[in-house]
Amino acid sequence: MKIMSFKQQKIGKNTVEPESKMSRQADPRRWKALALLSLAQFLIIMDTSIIGVALPAIQQQFSFSQSELQWIFSAYVIVFGALLLLGGRLSDILGQRRIFIIGFAILTVASIIAGLASSGNVLIAARALQGVGAALIAPSAMSILMNLFTIPSERNKAMGFWGAAAPAGGTAGVFLGGIITAYVDWTWVFLINVPIGIAVLALSRSLIPQGTRQKGRVDYLGAISITGALILLVYAIVTANDAGWTSLQTVSLLSTSAALLGAFTIIQKRSREPLMPLRIFKTPNLLASNIVMALLGAAWIPMWFFLNLYLQQVQGYGAFESGLALLPMTAAIMVLMIGASSKLIRRLGVKNSLVAGLGLLAVAMLMFVATPSTKGSFATHVLPASIIAAGGMSLAYIPALMSAVSHAKKDESGLASGIVNTSYQVGSALGLAIMVAIASAQTLSDGNNGIPSMDALNNGFHLAFITAAVVAAISAIVAFVAIKKPNADGEKKEEEEKEVIVSPG
Repeated sequence: MKIMSFKQQKIGKNTVEPESKMSRQADPRRWKALALLSLAQFLIIMDTSIIGVALPAIQQQFSFSQSELQWIFSAYVIVFGALLLLGGRLSDILGQRRIFIIGFAILTVASIIAGLASSGNVLIAARALQGVGAALIAPSAMSILMNLFTIPSERNKAMGFWGAAAPAGGTAGVFLGGIITAYVDWTWVFLINVPIGIAVLALSRSLIPQGTRQKGRVDYLGAISITGALILLVYAIVTANDAGWTSLQTVSLLSTSAALLGAFTIIQKRSREPLMPLRIFKTPNLLASNIVMALLGAAWIPMWFFLNLYLQQVQGYGAFESGLALLPMTAAIMVLMIGASSKLIRRLGVKNSLVAGLGLLAVAMLMFVATPSTKGSFATHVLPASIIAAGGMSLAYIPALMSAVSHAKKDESGLASGIVNTSYQVGSALGLAIMVAIASAQTLSDGNNGIPSMDALNNGFHLAFITAAVVAAISAIVAFVAIKKPNADGEKKEEEEKEVIVSPG
């Protein structure tokens, strides 16, 4: 009897194939494919934030009111989040590479329309169309990655690269948006996608495998009901500050959203091929991980949103200077996710890394409450909290993804990734809408006859940071209580596999 690696395969009756030959069965294009998938992830998250510092220029160009202006951001995020479930299902049925390519084609065309938009309504519609493309790209890309990298050690490393692309794209979008707006023209915050999109489309067929496909039909009725429910929910929250939280409009929108969500649940129970089989939530960690991911988005996105406003509106930074101030956080996320996070996940485990990362995020957000309304020091009041926030995000984001999809069946990986990405985007949109409302109410309350002072404005930002810290802390508690250690917990699974005894006959 001989102890051999689990990855050694028995051939015939008494022979085994060495592990080195087995490892060669892995797709040789996988690391190049990973680079392309990471670029896609970077781009679709960057599109969430790159328009931030360009909004004043857009407002002046199209004479937007404040409530109209917010839809430049919200149209993309809402459609992106609402259609991710459909994107995940389509990638499972039609093939991941096909949906990935279709998504990038839509995103590229929509970016051209947005950059050349002749009216505000065309621009908002183009942003919504960008969201459609992103909703097809995100779940198909993650499903491709999970299918390409099946060895735990390689998957952890790949997830490090791919995971770093998301928060780095969100933060880099602010920096790049500042440079483009200050030195080129705001239209290029959209047109910058075009050459990248063309390059991705040109390389996709040669670098990305076709992917798995399963027979089935798309549950369009379910897709319409859940999409409508999510869009109305976010729309109700976004507009409640102007319409009133107890107004007929807000109450009607929320009631309709709840009714559509109930209809979606009934449809999923009765459908033979549902968009989101409710049994998938019996998958270990999936439900808890999605709650954690939604809360993570609800804390992270408002944090950088209000930090950017603080730098520009309180400290008087220009668009370029504000983006430059956020560069250390971007660099720290990239370095930590690529260089350290996979090692820490193996050492601490997925669950412990997740809880620690969320705890660090909460601490960083509380540190931002110390930012002064008078001239503050970047090195004292912004940089330390930014680096700690980057460390928290680096530790939390990848484990949240891993715990959500690690137990999913291979033919449901697209669906699982669609659900977890939906949670993050919808959580981001809801969290931002709620915290903008909270900050605005605090600023108006502290203002002088409706005219906010610098102190009043900063007090509103501080309350938003405190709220974000509470959300991050709640997410850490949920992760600690509800998430069980995944089977793919770093190297532990691989070590267990190596101890399987294979008899030569």
